[in-house]
Amino acid sequence: MCGILAVLGCSDISHAKRVRVLELSRRLRHRGPDWSGLYQSENAFLAHQRLAIIDPASGDQPLFNENRNIAVTVNGEIYNHEELRRGMKSHKFRTGSDCEVIAHLYEEHGEEFVNMLDGMFSIVLLDTRDGSFIAARDPIGITSLYIGWGLDGAVWFASEMKALHDDCERFEAFPPGHIYSSKQGGLRRWYNPVWYSENIPATPYDPLVLRRAFENAVIKRLMTDVPFGVLLSGGLDSSLVAAVSARHLASTPAAKLWGAQLHSFCVGLEGSPDLKAAREVADYLGTLHHEFHFTVQDGIDALEDVIYHVETYDVTTIRASTPMFLMSRKIKSLGVKMVLSGEGSDEIFGGYLYFHKAPNKQELHQETCRKIKALHMYDCLRANKSTSAWGLEARVPFLDKDFVDVAMNIDPHWKMIRPDEGRIEKWVLRKAFDDEENPYLPKHILYRQKEQFSDGVGYSWIDGLKAHAAEHVTDMMLVNAKYIFPHNTPTTKEAFYYRMIFERFFPQDAARLTVPGGPSVACSTAKAVEWDSAWSKHMDPSGRAALGVHDSAYTEVNAGVSHPPAVTGGLGTRLGSGPIIGDTLSSREVTIQG
Repeated sequence: MCGILAVLGCSDISHAKRVRVLELSRRLRHRGPDWSGLYQSENAFLAHQRLAIIDPASGDQPLFNENRNIAVTVNGEIYNHEELRRGMKSHKFRTGSDCEVIAHLYEEHGEEFVNMLDGMFSIVLLDTRDGSFIAARDPIGITSLYIGWGLDGAVWFASEMKALHDDCERFEAFPPGHIYSSKQGGLRRWYNPVWYSENIPATPYDPLVLRRAFENAVIKRLMTDVPFGVLLSGGLDSSLVAAVSARHLASTPAAKLWGAQLHSFCVGLEGSPDLKAAREVADYLGTLHHEFHFTVQDGIDALEDVIYHVETYDVTTIRASTPMFLMSRKIKSLGVKMVLSGEGSDEIFGGYLYFHKAPNKQELHQETCRKIKALHMYDCLRANKSTSAWGLEARVPFLDKDFVDVAMNIDPHWKMIRPDEGRIEKWVLRKAFDDEENPYLPKHILYRQKEQFSDGVGYSWIDGLKAHAAEHVTDMMLVNAKYIFPHNTPTTKEAFYYRMIFERFFPQDAARLTVPGGPSVACSTAKAVEWDSAWSKHMDPSGRAALGVHDSAYTEVNAGVSHPPAVTGGLGTRLGSGPIIGDTLSSREVTIQG
């Protein structure tokens, strides 16, 4: 991932302003340690901190069209850039960068070019011919982006809010799947798939179609000119990413550069479930496997850095971001600059525990839609910023635009959990890769129950965080929390502790509003309670209090499953990208590798 910062329509273009933009851009250098660039026009600045993945030698940004009257700064990857280049034979390209096509596409197609891109991206483009500009974000919000407004009328865009929060009177997260146009004077949604309206799809389930779509999503993400690997927890999602990567790596150009043996990475406390499960999958696939260990104290010591980089006070996000943050540093120390990860599967296929209680396919589909739309505030934010903190790029094949369209257009009848028919959660995905002749994974792995990441890395991790917070937050502090933090008031000592750290780094009202909570959380929480009133008793974001419901659900499901999931500790209870019952916190499955 790269870091971008743009200031557009500003009245001050003095040398002092340029120095200030450079200073703010340096706050993003962790995202792009390989090179820095700054372009200045008569009323705009485009700054870029580069993480070189494609064409490291000549792809420095900002990038331009032939006569340099269109400038662009991009964070992300455009996977179909070679196909797009072939369609623009009249254009002259100066670099091999996947992002250079954007300036030329805009020249030919105007603002509609965004629909032609296949990738993850945050883009700011300046057309110096008329001084107009646009900004756009990928469909799901895999890459992070913020928009801000200054007193002088300037519009700011940045990969992280730390680059603009001191200089903008107001700022907020840039919504996924949207484009901002100075010509049209605001935001509009450019990503409008049929499923997005929550209409109930009716496409019959075809396991081979789903399998091919996912394999294509993984293969296109093997596009790289630098060393890479996969994050592997041993759960279903990360194991499928690793299995498909290992199977197709030899046929990609990357294999000629870095070898045909896939590198895999896992993190955990000594003896944690993830370490054991990942080792088993790695042995089966023949990956070059790397285990990283951390202690509870290592994680506690990193909390302030994690909150500064991830820019949230959400409890579950911080719990899961910390091991991922520590692992990313280790991965980068090995010279690896890109990894594939397993985010998004549970939102698409209804993999969270309370989906066992979905009353019908209509409500299941609508809930999966809501969860996908919230990913940019939770799992995508975590995966992007935890890795980018160390100049590491995370790619997420489950959130491939084409794959999401295929998966979300399946008749949701097939995603319903049906014990009498042997269908456990995410059955459609498991079945698609259940190949008897050429197996991707062993049966017991393919049908394994999934651990929540903050438990999977070691069960004492959450307990250690709670104990640490209890030492620093008194009962009286928590009683008065509503006066200290009237917005998204923390209800636990752990939440209060994280909020104190966050407010020290980001004290503005606008900053605290970027973290979800309040009525939106209550609305999402109500769905789980509506399906099963027992969820109203669950108070911890890890979902551990739901152990009884968890066991009951799997007792029901296993009765009709020929290949039942292996229960790896009983603490995999989860609610998904949304709120935890009975709290203002959000609770999700937060397995960083799947």
